[in-house]
Amino acid sequence: MAHIKYRYFAKLARAEGYTEVAAHFEHTADQELLHAWGHLELLVGKPDTRKCLEIAIEGETHEFTYMYPGFAAAAKAEGNIEAAKEAEQQIAEAAIAAAEAGAAILHLHARDPADGRPSQDPELFVPFLEQIKARTQAVVNITTGGSPHMSVQERMRPVLAFAPELASLNMGSMNFGLFPMLNRFSDFKHDWEEDYLRGSDDRVFKNTFKDIEMILTRCADNGTRFEVECYDIGHLYTCKHFVDRGLIKAPLFIQSVFGILGGIGQHPEDVMHMKRTADRLFGDNYQWSVLGAGAKQMQIAAQAAMMGGNVRVGLEDSLWLGRGKLAESNAAQVRAAVQMIQELGMDVATPDEARELLALKGGHDVNF
Repeated sequence: MAHIKYRYFAKLARAEGYTEVAAHFEHTADQELLHAWGHLELLVGKPDTRKCLEIAIEGETHEFTYMYPGFAAAAKAEGNIEAAKEAEQQIAEAAIAAAEAGAAILHLHARDPADGRPSQDPELFVPFLEQIKARTQAVVNITTGGSPHMSVQERMRPVLAFAPELASLNMGSMNFGLFPMLNRFSDFKHDWEEDYLRGSDDRVFKNTFKDIEMILTRCADNGTRFEVECYDIGHLYTCKHFVDRGLIKAPLFIQSVFGILGGIGQHPEDVMHMKRTADRLFGDNYQWSVLGAGAKQMQIAAQAAMMGGNVRVGLEDSLWLGRGKLAESNAAQVRAAVQMIQELGMDVATPDEARELLALKGGHDVNF
C-alpha cells in the first residue's frame, strides 16, 4: 500500500507543478515496492504459479467476503459515509461482474463483517441489493437457507424485509457433511470455521414440513417465488406434496443439488434419475436447473444443459473452473458456463427471459 500512496502523492504534486517533489515521491514509491517484494519473499517464499493463483484467489475472496464488509461497518460506525460507500462498492463487484458475464439470476448470502459467519441480518444485505439493482437487470435470489445454526424465523428475515422476486428454499432436513474437507484444509481465517466443519458429522440441517410451510405461507403475500432446492430424490416428493396443497404454484423452479455428503451423488446416472423423477412428478410445469458441488460443477452443468436444463455456478459451491484449474471469481465460472452453453448450440437466457420462464413479478416490485 505504501508505494501506491506515494504514487498518488506524486500525481498530486505534479498536477500542482512540483515536478521535483513528484520525482522524490516516485523514487520513494519504487523503494517501497522493493521492500514489499522482500517482505513477500520472507512470508511466502517463491511459490510456483499454481500456488500463486491459490494465494491470490484466497486473498481476493477474503477481501470481498470479510475485509470490505468490516471496513464498511467500521466506516459507518465512525460516520465516514464516503468510506463506507467505497467498501460496499467492493462487496457488490463480484455479483455485478457475474451479471455482466451473463448470469441472469444472482443468488445472495451475507456474512457478519466481524468474523465472516453467515448472517441473515437484513442490514447486511442492503448495500449489495441497492448496488446490484442500480447496475444490473439481473434477478435477485435471496437465501432462506442461512445456516443450520439459525432458526427458521431468522432465516426468513431478509426475504420478508425485501420481498425479492426469487428466494431459495430447501426441501428437506438432511445430513450436511462438510467434515471431509478437513482432510484437505488445515489453515483457517477464523476460530469458528474448523469447529463448524468438524461438527457437521453430528449436525442435521433442519427443514421440516412445518418449517417449509412457514416460509411459504409467510412469504405468500409479497409475491416472491421460490428456487426449490432438492438435494435428494425425496425432496422432489416433498415439493410435490406442497404443490398438491397449492402452496407452491407452477411454473416450478427445481434446483437439483449434487455432491453434498448426505444428499444425492454426482454420477451421471444420479443426474438422469433426478430429471426423470421430476419429469414424472411435474410434467411440463417446471424449469429444471442443476448445481454441482466441488470439482464436478462444470461436468454436471454440461450434462444438464444437454438434457435441456439450466445451470447454476459460483464460488459458493465450487472453487474450480476446470480440471486442476482454480477459478479466480464467480464471473470466471459464469463466462465458462456461457461459453459451454453457446458451444453446444444453445442460447443463454437474459434476465427478462428468465423472469418470463419463471413467471416472476419483476424487479420493480421489490423492497430495495
